[in-house]
Amino acid sequence: MTTVLIADDQPLQRFGFRMLLESQDDMTVLGEASGGSEAIRMTAELHPDVVLMDIRMPGMDGIEATRRIVAAGDRTRVLILTTFDLDEYAYAGLRAGASGFLVKDAQPEELLSGIRSVATGDAVVAPSLTRRLLDAYAHHLPTRQDPSTPTAPYSDPRLETLTEREREILTVIGQGWTNTEIATRLHLAESTVKTHVSRVLAKTGSRDRIQAVILAYDTKLVEPS
Repeated sequence: MTTVLIADDQPLQRFGFRMLLESQDDMTVLGEASGGSEAIRMTAELHPDVVLMDIRMPGMDGIEATRRIVAAGDRTRVLILTTFDLDEYAYAGLRAGASGFLVKDAQPEELLSGIRSVATGDAVVAPSLTRRLLDAYAHHLPTRQDPSTPTAPYSDPRLETLTEREREILTVIGQGWTNTEIATRLHLAESTVKTHVSRVLAKTGSRDRIQAVILAYDTKLVEPS
């Protein structure tokens, strides 16, 4: 059973989400929060698998609430909801530690699938869309101190434990390749790719594939197109 906390300042929106989620045999809604502070408090009390988090809420917004929920180190994952698929707030939400984002006008099956994916540790944003999102807001990323130094991307301590193959895998994840594409282009079995991806996430402390993409950008393994 996947447990969900709904955080949205619109009562009708919360009602609609609750009706949809509770129509599923494998989901239950633990509670509803109308603001960021309440979402943090209820997450600490209820420990839901997933927080369905609106961004624009009065008081503390969903970005700061996401940051604090993730910083608490609980198993709870956050799925951001936004009005536009390239909203800069969605980018900020991913940087805050959210496991993905969906637009509010997504089809019901997309929302349900997204919640299930996030609950099992996967990202809900397609790699190509993640790349497009990060490209659009690449000016938020830190700049390299010495662009002429070829080893600069590898100086980050998060990359030091990676093998050459794992660095290669992280790079192509950042370029938006799916597991199937990685397997085909690098001539690997898909099961081997999954193993490499899992090791990259574990070694770099990335919560999911989206965080790995952000890491690839942060460390300049991948440059904005």
